[in-house]
Amino acid sequence: MDTRKSKISSYETLAVYQKSQCVLDITFYFAARFLERIHDRTADQMQQAARSGKQNIVEGYSDA
Repeated sequence: MDTRKSKISSYETLAVYQKSQCVLDITFYFAARFLERIHDRTADQMQQAARSGKQNIVEGYSDA
């Protein structure tokens, strides 16, 4: 049994990265569509959290 792990060619091919991109897109859409003021602190926090999740995946991939 071969237990060696092959290196993934790019973080963009990771399913978790692709899903985090969807979460980011949906969060921005939701904030723009349903929150009264797009620059409200709540909207800013939601967008920053979604952006941070995506960026953490990129940084984790580059550190691995």
